Amino acid sequence: MKTIQVPVREQVSEESQAIFDQYQKRLGKVPNLYATIGYSGNALKGFVDFEAAFNRGVFSAKEREAIALVVSELNGCEYCLAGHTVAAIKNGFTKEETLDLRRGKINNPKLDALLQLATSITVNKGHADEKALDDFYAAGYNEAAVMELIGLITVRIFTNYVYALSGIPVDFPLAEPLS
Repeated sequence: MKTIQVPVREQVSEESQAIFDQYQKRLGKVPNLYATIGYSGNALKGFVDFEAAFNRGVFSAKEREAIALVVSELNGCEYCLAGHTVAAIKNGFTKEETLDLRRGKINNPKLDALLQLATSITVNKGHADEKALDDFYAAGYNEAAVMELIGLITVRIFTNYVYALSGIPVDFPLAEPLS
């Protein structure tokens, strides 16, 4: 089977190179996952734009990281677990809380309702458990939040699948395994 290698800047289109330059400036590197998506300038631009739209949505940075962690755990994505553990801690979660988020349980009723619905949608391929959806609404979320939650799950599934297919090297500190 042919393996997918992380491309260097010269191996990708000008469109991808421009996005690589933005990441290099902002993060000091182009994460391997984004570089790999960059084999297709269209895929990388679409991914970056899609994710950016949700970063301006109804969920806080902490809520977005909670979603990323639970979805990536369910999909077994070591790469996304590593990157989003770093991001979650940077956004105010403790290391232990990141493990709880990955387990799908957190001692915060509103955040827990979000995790339960994200888990249900992911596990059931879009068909959410009625109780999880009812609890989500009861926690104060609305229909706009449901639509954005589906979008954030979709963003993570995309990156989870890129990693699953490519097996590229993880260039963040590995997330602690769940016990």
